[in-house]
Amino acid sequence: MDLNADMGESFGAWRIGDDEALLGVVTSASIACGFHGGDPRVMRRVASAARAASVVVGAHVSYPDLVGFGRRAIDATPEEVETDVLYQIGALHAIARASGASVHYVKPHGALYHAVASDLAVATAVVGAVVAFGEPLVLLGPPGSVGAEVASALGVRTAVEGFADRRYREDGTLVPRRSAGSVLEGEDEVVSQARALAKGAVTTAGGATIRLECDSICLHSDTPGAVDLALAVRRALETDGVTLQSFS
Repeated sequence: MDLNADMGESFGAWRIGDDEALLGVVTSASIACGFHGGDPRVMRRVASAARAASVVVGAHVSYPDLVGFGRRAIDATPEEVETDVLYQIGALHAIARASGASVHYVKPHGALYHAVASDLAVATAVVGAVVAFGEPLVLLGPPGSVGAEVASALGVRTAVEGFADRRYREDGTLVPRRSAGSVLEGEDEVVSQARALAKGAVTTAGGATIRLECDSICLHSDTPGAVDLALAVRRALETDGVTLQSFS
């Protein structure tokens, strides 16, 4: 099982999360590429630290929405989505290469993540950017994603992600962040959900247990106490005999 975290989301003088500490816990790092968070210096610092920690690097791409942290849908054309995503992949690729690292996967962020899961036009645009990049990259996303279907048709490898710190609905989608209780912050809850995901299941907001097979478990770096939560999850999974390694 892979353990990934969204990171590199600090911007200028504003610091979000403790990237260096998380890199000592996770096996994959989804690095923001400047559109919802991050900047060239943050990207280079995190990519370099990921290489030193032997953590796989992925491009965490977004709609151009710094003010809304990438969590607002943008009315963009498919061409705009494709070129914006390609731009972000290319930017992180150049910075990672200068740091002795390389980009192995692409994970959409926030509103773009949800759009790729359900909107054929957006999914096709994002996968198109991955294909246009010209090197093998894995597309990381939720189960049952339209993006995964498009990727499969175009020969792009995919991986499925589950969230240790987000509440699920009965249809396997995430409870919207605007809803109370959508983010899990208690260590016992987060660890319990991570353990369940490693076994291919999750308990929904309504108390039902549903199947959710995933290749990677995500923890958000901006969740309060993210480092301690990640450490607790890692210890629990290792205690359960789960081998932690990157899906890519």
